[in-house]
Amino acid sequence: MGPTSGPAAAPPGPPAPPVPPPGQPRDQGPSQGRGPDERATATADAALRRRLRRRRLLRSAVGLAVVAFVLATARLFVFPQQDRPAKVDAIVMFAGSPGRLELAVSLARAGYAPVLAVSQPTPQDACPPDTIPGVKVICFAPHPLTTQGEARWTGQAAAERGWRSIIVITSTPQDTRARLRLSRCYDGDVRIVPVDPSTRADWAYMVTYEWAATIKALVLQRDC
Repeated sequence: MGPTSGPAAAPPGPPAPPVPPPGQPRDQGPSQGRGPDERATATADAALRRRLRRRRLLRSAVGLAVVAFVLATARLFVFPQQDRPAKVDAIVMFAGSPGRLELAVSLARAGYAPVLAVSQPTPQDACPPDTIPGVKVICFAPHPLTTQGEARWTGQAAAERGWRSIIVITSTPQDTRARLRLSRCYDGDVRIVPVDPSTRADWAYMVTYEWAATIKALVLQRDC
């Protein structure tokens, strides 16, 4: 019997990495091994990505603001709440764009109210003759000569004459602001029957005006 053999020798492992000579830096990671030009390029790329991201966010915010503005304009001044005529205590016409007086007189002649009150800010504004059968015609000069003055006069006249319900004739763009003004001066039932502007130019002018006037009513003139 031969001599007992010892444990099998382990297979040789991979060779050890060479040790750099003194003074030579050891191998570094990808980011640490970049030169100054590469680091500057990476920094510029990161800054560019941040600027592009901010621009995309800004464009998105501007787009949302434009959509919100268009929807608000449509809801407030182009397609506001509109009421059907009904029997009331008085018809009140706010002065302004053409077509209002004709509508107010036609509703009075149709018997919707026994009183027709027409705003006449200046003597040049038309006042219909008091010749409608069964209807009392009143022409009044509001103070101030604005929608606010017309709402004030309406509230005072309603309190004095016992009007609990009225039809107000105005323009479609002015509908929202007229309701706002009247809600501060009159607590009865209000039905707004508007008249559309006759041309696109009139629409554009009146909608622009109403934005400014409505903001003024909301921020600066918050009482009756």
